[in-house]
Amino acid sequence: MLPRPTRTFPATAAEAGAWAHVLVRRRLLHAAVLAPTGQWLVQHEPDAGVRVLTGPAAIVELAAAIQYRICSMRPDIR
Repeated sequence: MLPRPTRTFPATAAEAGAWAHVLVRRRLLHAAVLAPTGQWLVQHEPDAGVRVLTGPAAIVELAAAIQYRICSMRPDIR
């Protein structure tokens, strides 16, 4: 698998919100809520503990890690 390219600009709140929405809608996360402080509260499963992420970049990194995990678990079908 190819290494991820380096970002040339910081993640925005809108980008993080979009990724959080997709992750929850696709049931890859149970919940992702933006706190008034700019932190994200993330829960992987209903009975799991809540994880606090520091900001938009952390949500984008989480989405990238989940995507990498999903892609690495699939057999190469190309």
